[in-house]
Amino acid sequence: MAQVSSAYPSRPAPLAQPPAESGLEPVMGEAGMPYLGSVFEMLNDPLKVSMERYERYGGVSWGRSIGMNLVTLVGPAEVEAAWMNKEKALSSEHGWEPMIGPFFRRGIMLMDFEEHMHHRRIMQQAFAPARLRGYLGIMTPHIDKTLANWDVGAGFPVYSRVKDLALTLATEVFMGAAVTEKEAHRLESSFEAAVRGGQALIRADIKVGTWARGLRGREALQEYFRSEIATRRAGTGDDLFTVLCHTESDDGETFTDEDVVNHMIFVMMAAHDTSTIALSMLTYFLGRNPEWQDRLRSESLALGKTAIDYEDIDKLPSLDLALKETLRMNAPVGMLFRMAIRDTDILGKYIPKGTLIAIHPWATMLLDEWWPEPTKWDPERFSPERREDKVHRFAWSPFGGGAHKCIGLYFAGMEIKAIMHQMLQRFEWSVPDDYRLELTYGTGPTPADGLPVDFLRRS
Repeated sequence: MAQVSSAYPSRPAPLAQPPAESGLEPVMGEAGMPYLGSVFEMLNDPLKVSMERYERYGGVSWGRSIGMNLVTLVGPAEVEAAWMNKEKALSSEHGWEPMIGPFFRRGIMLMDFEEHMHHRRIMQQAFAPARLRGYLGIMTPHIDKTLANWDVGAGFPVYSRVKDLALTLATEVFMGAAVTEKEAHRLESSFEAAVRGGQALIRADIKVGTWARGLRGREALQEYFRSEIATRRAGTGDDLFTVLCHTESDDGETFTDEDVVNHMIFVMMAAHDTSTIALSMLTYFLGRNPEWQDRLRSESLALGKTAIDYEDIDKLPSLDLALKETLRMNAPVGMLFRMAIRDTDILGKYIPKGTLIAIHPWATMLLDEWWPEPTKWDPERFSPERREDKVHRFAWSPFGGGAHKCIGLYFAGMEIKAIMHQMLQRFEWSVPDDYRLELTYGTGPTPADGLPVDFLRRS
């Protein structure tokens, strides 16, 4: 279908004519197939589509997808304009609603302006250093146990195993030991259904289908979290669920019961998916680059600890470089969405009210105007001597920017480093020379085949 839609003749056209005497220019692009637009191309390879539009029309372009006009932003200045949103003309809530709204509604990413800042002030307390230290304490024994039981060998499915580990950690860190094994499996299934629901092409609330299963998954998650609120408010613990029930901002603001439910469902999705993609791809690149794997392993061994403590997170500089470069080349969240809630402009290009906007940090971080040899995995580009990311404040922006910059970025970095530190000491791995990585696209770019890598357990 992607080949059919890409072959459909479509001429360059303006999205809309700017108001007379506004001094604005129209956004140029093409509609593609009637109604469907370029949806199949976008599902097949959104990076390729965005890069081609960038070459043809520049950093602000438009296309059509299932009846909606979609403006794509590629480039540091372009993504900055949307993220900073100085005129408050772009809504994150309305931008994400067509994508994941029914499954993750009222999550912090799906809020705007003053309400968003109110919730963010409270939630920031749940990601303060003291809390992160507690979360790491919960993670460490589960990482140790899981890696000890990995059945490594040739063709070990890294992505699949990391996904299982990340979901286990999310369940333990976010919901705590109070969850039984049976409940954990049921919640994990419901969560997976909700995530997949947001990727459904046919979106109808009928008894069967990905969309319907996602809605049922959301309902099951709501039911569980609501039933546990009173117990968590009366108890103590370091898990995120209990923390959100008790946390308050510096001004004494707290979450309602429904706030806690909505934020728990969203955070489970955000933390699990991004960490899985980042850690899997870091493992892949280290398998392709054995000299970097050896370098990282030497640093971990020199630390003299089988598991890192919170104070050790910044004591592995080579791991930090490798992770940053991996996030540049495979941003876990390829696109972020906004909607124009009134007529506005992006860098002088007219954006009419109701336009859906896709902010593309992944494509931005692969532009050769800003990054030398952008398709080469080269962690040294982030070294103090080079710092290629300093060419523009948003040249490297895998965690977004502005008011909606990822609130869990330090949690994600801590989790990835804690797992990789143990992996490096336990295993050696390599990627076969003839292996070709193929990606599929859901919440982000993920290996289509489970990412088979040859693993050996170190003696």
